Amino acid sequence: MAITIALFLISLLTLSPLSSSLSLNYYQKTCPDAEIIIAGTVKNAAGKEKTVPAALLRMHFHDCFIRGCDGSVLLNSKGDNKAEKDAPPNGSLHAFYVIDDAKKALEQHCPGVVSCADILALAARDAVVLVGGPTWEVPKGRKDGRTSKASETAQLPTPSFNLSQLRQSFSQRGLSMDDLVALLGGHTLGFSHCSSFENRLRNFNSTHDIDPSMHPFFAASLRSMCPVKGRPKNAGAPMDPSSTTFDNTYYKLILQGKGLFSSDQALLANPKTKGLVTKFASSHEAFVDAFAKSIIKMSSITGGQEVRKDCRVVN
Repeated sequence: MAITIALFLISLLTLSPLSSSLSLNYYQKTCPDAEIIIAGTVKNAAGKEKTVPAALLRMHFHDCFIRGCDGSVLLNSKGDNKAEKDAPPNGSLHAFYVIDDAKKALEQHCPGVVSCADILALAARDAVVLVGGPTWEVPKGRKDGRTSKASETAQLPTPSFNLSQLRQSFSQRGLSMDDLVALLGGHTLGFSHCSSFENRLRNFNSTHDIDPSMHPFFAASLRSMCPVKGRPKNAGAPMDPSSTTFDNTYYKLILQGKGLFSSDQALLANPKTKGLVTKFASSHEAFVDAFAKSIIKMSSITGGQEVRKDCRVVN
């Protein structure tokens, strides 16, 4: 698998206009210990807080889908400008402190060299590895963006997207249907609040109270977790029963009608995507191989202009 990913990466860096400014040895002379420092920071944080790996992976996705992987999701709101991180779709993002800690360590070691966007891309990789997922070589050399607008988070895929909407969202970023199915496998990690899936549990449409694509027992379980009255503040459900382990359970659940989001279950709406779901459900190796290739492709969408000194503010 490692050889396959390496050959794919060489091809991507040679042929893709998305990643023409990136390279595997970008910090070889200017900050050779960058990856070691970042990995140590992520490991330390994850050892204290088990939700960190899922948070970093999701943060990286949300960064790359707005203006490319430019660290714009890390910027704080300022004055009249409301930043991405304060928009409703990003309301549950957390673990920003991990990126801050890594940046502080890097600034002491090699000041002004490693971008926040690169730190996030590397941290997401390290997070996946810590919870049993694949590793991959991260192309480096991203620059940090100077713009972050909450309004632009409307471009993020939502949990209620159908397959056509998902395909359009991913296609606009140069990502294929294969990439779409592989990258949604990141939903194997983490937790979701009721608000992201409760539309499937009650008053679904004019003919069904509950989304008919859901397994009845699964729907009943979610309804009990998300009651109409007396709901706990942070009520919700794990993305899958092994939500702190990077595995292919996500795909197995979809085939059983137990995908948490409408967008997850929508993968069965097309023969090609359904075939990929079936393939990944039956082969963990096929899934992790595809995921690594697709996240390299996604993380190579660039768009920044500078290397921030502080990941929360522009220079």
